[in-house]
Amino acid sequence: MIQQILEYNKQFVSSRGYEKYKTSKYPDKKIAIVTCMDTRLVELLPAALGIRNGDVKIIKNAGGTITNPFDSTVRSLLVAIYELGVNEVMIIGHTGCGVQGMDSQEMLHLMRQRGVDDEHISLMKHCGIDLDSWLHGFDDTDAAVLETVDLVKNHPLVPKDIVVRGYIMDSETGELRVIEEDCN
Repeated sequence: MIQQILEYNKQFVSSRGYEKYKTSKYPDKKIAIVTCMDTRLVELLPAALGIRNGDVKIIKNAGGTITNPFDSTVRSLLVAIYELGVNEVMIIGHTGCGVQGMDSQEMLHLMRQRGVDDEHISLMKHCGIDLDSWLHGFDDTDAAVLETVDLVKNHPLVPKDIVVRGYIMDSETGELRVIEEDCN
């Protein structure tokens, strides 16, 4: 499958398909969106929000949430704010998220099935990684979005003038429901 993608890429470049996507690294709308990596949102989210290439910074991860105040998602937000001029942040969860209800023990079981041995799992635990917490999903999407909004709003490195809001997107229709309106 990767080989097909690489072949397509060669044709895309040789036909100059990239020209209609040219833009700068600075988001025109000065917005960063933290959302889920769900495949249903790849085209739906930008279409439903009317955003185009160059409009916003989109940061994706499993669940579209931030579970650690010093993870790569927060780092990306800080780069977007301080280096790229972002002044608003949208946290967008979605209906039917695969991370909702994800069980850490089941994930560890699947890892073992795929050949990760207990020695490596134990090593993670001895390095101070709480795998049960790290691999656990969330039970309530609204609550997970609210927790992430709160984490970003109150992060010691995020300026207080940054507007942070939370939403849930319907994975089928693209409808956006407000969860948390910022009071800034």
